[in-house]
Amino acid sequence: MKIDTKLENRKLSEIPFWAYTDESVYKKELERLFYNDHWCYVGLEVEVQNPGDFKNTLVGERSVVMVRDDEGSINVVENVCAHKGMKFCREKHGKIKDFICPYHQWSYDLKGNLEGVPLLRGMKKDGKVQGGMPKTFKKSAHGLTKLKVAIRGGAVFASFNHDIESLEDYIGEELLGYYDRVFSGRPLKVLGYNKQRIPGNWKLMLENIKDPYHPGLLHTWFVTFGLWRSDNESELKMDKHFRHAAMITTRGAGGKDDQTTNVSSFKGNMELNDKRFLDVKYEDWWNGPTAVMLTLFPSVIIQQQVNSLSTRHIQPNGKGSFDFVWTHFGFEDDSEEMTERRLIQANLFGPAGFVSADDGEAIQFVQEGCQQKPDDSVAIIKMGGIEIDKHTDHMVSETLIRGMYDYWSKKMEG
Repeated sequence: MKIDTKLENRKLSEIPFWAYTDESVYKKELERLFYNDHWCYVGLEVEVQNPGDFKNTLVGERSVVMVRDDEGSINVVENVCAHKGMKFCREKHGKIKDFICPYHQWSYDLKGNLEGVPLLRGMKKDGKVQGGMPKTFKKSAHGLTKLKVAIRGGAVFASFNHDIESLEDYIGEELLGYYDRVFSGRPLKVLGYNKQRIPGNWKLMLENIKDPYHPGLLHTWFVTFGLWRSDNESELKMDKHFRHAAMITTRGAGGKDDQTTNVSSFKGNMELNDKRFLDVKYEDWWNGPTAVMLTLFPSVIIQQQVNSLSTRHIQPNGKGSFDFVWTHFGFEDDSEEMTERRLIQANLFGPAGFVSADDGEAIQFVQEGCQQKPDDSVAIIKMGGIEIDKHTDHMVSETLIRGMYDYWSKKMEG
């Protein structure tokens, strides 16, 4: 079957299953959405605080290293030696003076420039020079692949395209305020990491966080305790391209009402053994909402869910699998009490989170269903209509998903 990724003649409210299962579609996504014309999240500045500190991470399926150099700048280089293509960096985090490939000892400075090549001019024996690189070989032409880097408010993004628009223009004026709300420049503090491999297509996670329809139905925790329900005061917003989105809500009272009628996940008799999970303290920087989930296409979700803060990094590893890496953080000037609160509430999220465990399982089962009948079926994305509404003041809508596929189809066309 020849796949035509142009969806203009299709209804954006009907997403074909092959979008999640076809290998050629996935390969095109990597090239067009991760390796060209997009800013991808790589980490937080605080993860590489001092010269020589590095973090080994991914852009799409390509291994990259974020490192702070001796001048204090943050660089991102591809983790591929210019000699034989070996991945020279194996550790996830660490501190180094320079990059040295273990295979042939080619060395690079922290900006990615080639510094040293053993036996560059050969070896002298019996008064003769044996071997060595040709005189035409220039170290300046054989550095590591360098990515363009953008930093705003403590978060670091990178792109293989050095002509890409600014990060601010990429996020867009419609959503930049929600980004700055979390990443205001206030010094950050990493609290910990979670990582899980989810057997589903990477787009399904973006859909999940652009889908306000499911939390009040799937998640017992949300619907029972009122943190995220369809009857809460809410807004849905997108950038002008429909690629990024924010789901914004204010916590309700919880308990039984019209929202919980015939909702099997609502457990009216559920009580907490540890009341600290609902010990929510309002923070002035929230400016109203108790939760904002910001998706920056294609690679990251920025989460503020009551006092829990995290980035969720999407790392595809095949058409039907991705790694989901959570970086939980707070602010350097948080009190010990607030840090403890953030850590406790982080148990809602991550691989075994009281909420997020549901999402991982749901995505797996969706992928299995799509793989079972990939050629003749579609996902029905019609809640709230079939159009794309840039601003919506309720949660009973799938407009953000329709918007994402409008953008996806335009970038994948041809």
